[in-house]
Amino acid sequence: MTVKASVPMSSVRYLLKAVEDQGLDRQAVLDSLEITQDEIEQNDSFSAYRYGMLYQKIMWLMQDESFGMLSGGKVPNGTFRMMCLCIIHAKSLSHALYRCSDFYEICRGPTVKPVLIKKGRFALVTFAPIDASVGDVNSLVTAESKEQIRTTLSMWHHFICWLIGRRLSLKAAYFTSERPDDVEYYKTLFQSEVKFNQHANALVFPASYLDMPIVQTEDSLRGFLKTAPYQLMVMVENDNSLKSQVMAMLGKDFSREMPSADEVASALNMSVSTLRRRLNDEDTSYQHIKDECRKEAAITYMNAPRLSINDIAALMGFDEPSAFFRSFKKWTGMTPGEYRKSEEYLKFGKSIKQS
Repeated sequence: MTVKASVPMSSVRYLLKAVEDQGLDRQAVLDSLEITQDEIEQNDSFSAYRYGMLYQKIMWLMQDESFGMLSGGKVPNGTFRMMCLCIIHAKSLSHALYRCSDFYEICRGPTVKPVLIKKGRFALVTFAPIDASVGDVNSLVTAESKEQIRTTLSMWHHFICWLIGRRLSLKAAYFTSERPDDVEYYKTLFQSEVKFNQHANALVFPASYLDMPIVQTEDSLRGFLKTAPYQLMVMVENDNSLKSQVMAMLGKDFSREMPSADEVASALNMSVSTLRRRLNDEDTSYQHIKDECRKEAAITYMNAPRLSINDIAALMGFDEPSAFFRSFKKWTGMTPGEYRKSEEYLKFGKSIKQS
């Protein structure tokens, strides 16, 4: 019952370097989550679920919700929740994004805010200094790592997807940095064209998305916050397979209706028959990928002690917990109750409590 989704080991090393830079005990952090140095040195990728646990652990230790992201300052814990509450009742995506920018204006800690810019048929989400006298935001990010910028844009992309309850198909992702060696991972991450040596770090997408309504509620927000930052991270195999592209498009928000094979094929600029044939060449199918993604998400949520079975059923898009019970048993061979008494859950539960 292994979780296949992963992140590059470079992302793990980046987090651990930040721990050291802050004077924290790197080994103690690893020990608390039962991560060994050999794992980090000998592998190219790392379990996405454990990466999320590591991320949560470090955010808690640093008391900084902006850890690993572009903010220009330390953001107190609880800030993200308040921002979400401020925007959850917005009438449209554009309204919500403008509110996000306004929230950052009065938020304690950050010196950089997200900005929405409309340009004809397209829109950009980029960043600007809160203090207008600073001038160009690039002067605030020159010392930031490529990993931090990539993480920031990726998390904002997935947050927007969660708000509107569907994947936001990007036209491009812009970066001010030089073209990196791992450019293929960027393409896997954003599922779009990626451009470097640009004038700004930005997400570019069709402006038509801005009119879409915010589909989340305060009830769905509660479950979302209990699992953050899980749904804000892309967790796919770091390869160029079509399967990885489909998994990235499906995302991690299963409380919404999943796209059909026709919709996925259209987004990938191919016919549905071509999609099926190419997935078959990779020994998989669209239905199998959907089932695998849902199973992985269900196990991840089950490993979070703070989530009740009812919470998980709602996060997985089931109207009735009994329907979730049946599906979970089909996926794993165990009922949710049996799973939470299993050796695997007890192992994960121990790690979470230690963190």
